[in-house]
Amino acid sequence: MKIAIYGRNYSPSFHSYIESLFQILRSHEIEIMIYEPFWKFINKSTKKIDFPGTILFNQPHEIIGPVDFFISIGGDGTFLETIPFVKNLGIPIVGINSGRMGFLADIAKEELSSALENIIQKKFKIEERVVISLETPNKMFGENNFALNELTIHKKDSASMITIHAYINDEYLNSYWADGIIISTPTGSTAYSLSVGGPIVLPHSENFIITPIAPHNLTVRPIVIPDKHEIRFEVEGRSKSFLASLDHRSESFDSSLKLIVRRANFTVKIIKLENQSFFSTLRNKLMWGLDKRN
Repeated sequence: MKIAIYGRNYSPSFHSYIESLFQILRSHEIEIMIYEPFWKFINKSTKKIDFPGTILFNQPHEIIGPVDFFISIGGDGTFLETIPFVKNLGIPIVGINSGRMGFLADIAKEELSSALENIIQKKFKIEERVVISLETPNKMFGENNFALNELTIHKKDSASMITIHAYINDEYLNSYWADGIIISTPTGSTAYSLSVGGPIVLPHSENFIITPIAPHNLTVRPIVIPDKHEIRFEVEGRSKSFLASLDHRSESFDSSLKLIVRRANFTVKIIKLENQSFFSTLRNKLMWGLDKRN
């Protein structure tokens, strides 16, 4: 078995869990590839980890040969950073949470050992999640023009609101006068979109959610549309420059650019343990029902 590991910095208290992870991998004689900056961070500790045969990578094209699964260690932001490495390779991702709340990185550090044993024994299910793609004439994001959570179009500075003209399959939908707009996948419905009043959508709903950010007209509400539709945006405002963000990556553009949003032609595979469900994650992460009256 061969796995790839990606991560960022973590607190000193998490290092013992990292040691446990590598002990389990060593006991099962698993071959590993690991993100080089993360490997260097791990071994800055006084308790260095020795793992013979470790292969280091920095770029997506350095993911060599068949990889059984990809471990993300961190929070949801770290999980999203793994997507360009996996892209359309079909490698399932498992998220280990080294911090607090996480919908994607949903394996708690206390569950790390048992979860990893179950994954090695193939006691898990794989969920395929829809990915959103952004197409522009100038290929603004190059080959990484996709997002698992959302595309956000927003103003670049503290200037006045911007106007975003939206079209669905070339039919005019609305002109949003707002600070910006979020086009979310069902996976992203519990992220930025939720924080600005968007609905929670089940992961396999095959929808996009369009949610305005601080709209001037309070009657303008989020709308859910089938993800088979094409969405086009044209942006204007007093500022000459705006921002488009695909998950954690951002690029500037001007009002001459038209943005086309579609469902990508590949999905991202996420590992879920047999005792995990979307509803239990909602209850646990959003603390539903935690009321002294219940």
